[in-house]
Amino acid sequence: MADAPARGPVHVDGEVVATKKVGGYRHLTLAAPGVPERFRPGTFVSVSVAGHVTRRALWVHKVRASSAFGPTLDVVVESRGSGTAWLSAQPVGTRVAVTGPLGRPFALPKQAVSCLLIGEGYAAAPLFPLAERLRERGCAVSLVVSAPDEARLLSALEARRSARSVTVLTADGSVGQRGQVADHAEDLVRRSGADVVYAAGPADVLRSAAVAAERTGAWSQVAVEVPTPCGTGLCHGCPLPVVGEDGVDRVVRACTEGPVVRGDRVRWDAL
Repeated sequence: MADAPARGPVHVDGEVVATKKVGGYRHLTLAAPGVPERFRPGTFVSVSVAGHVTRRALWVHKVRASSAFGPTLDVVVESRGSGTAWLSAQPVGTRVAVTGPLGRPFALPKQAVSCLLIGEGYAAAPLFPLAERLRERGCAVSLVVSAPDEARLLSALEARRSARSVTVLTADGSVGQRGQVADHAEDLVRRSGADVVYAAGPADVLRSAAVAAERTGAWSQVAVEVPTPCGTGLCHGCPLPVVGEDGVDRVVRACTEGPVVRGDRVRWDAL
């Protein structure tokens, strides 16, 4: 597997150029010069929030190379506290400080292989640009989108344009199959014939995907979401417990050594 070329993040004065409510989420389109051009699937942006010391880390759902505003990026916001509520309420024209792209991206296969992408809720956002990159490399892409209910299912229709096969799971059975990723992970990996499993979502989803991959002989990468107060690695406020290549337990920074790490390296019980 080969990592994308390293490119440093930039800090810019961005602008909200479009905003749309879709189900339980708010989709924001941001003009942030220099950020879309450096983006790689799995990296994220950090946005300043009025009245808050810490910034909010947001997954990038889509990048447009050109528009009336120049290159733009789309982020998905779930209102879960005062910071994300403020972001969700901002109208077109709001200026926001954006830093990014931050973190390590998903590693892309050097050869065309079979890939299974598993995502839950808004955190599935980075899997959509990842699917596009994988298809460009000739990979067979299967996609699983999961959520507690239909309102929090991210872009199910778009998913059908992004992959050769799509499985939709909702915990309440409101759309697609009833159940959670943990109930279906191993079966999904086996049926897809995946050589590589990518996952994004809550820790239980990531753990289920990583364990299923290991049991079936596949290789896994997971995009771990933990609070990242600064997003740049300076505050050390986003501890991620892992096992190093040398077999020694250690704690790394999710925003710099992550957010994407090998699934078999995460110490899930300590997360």
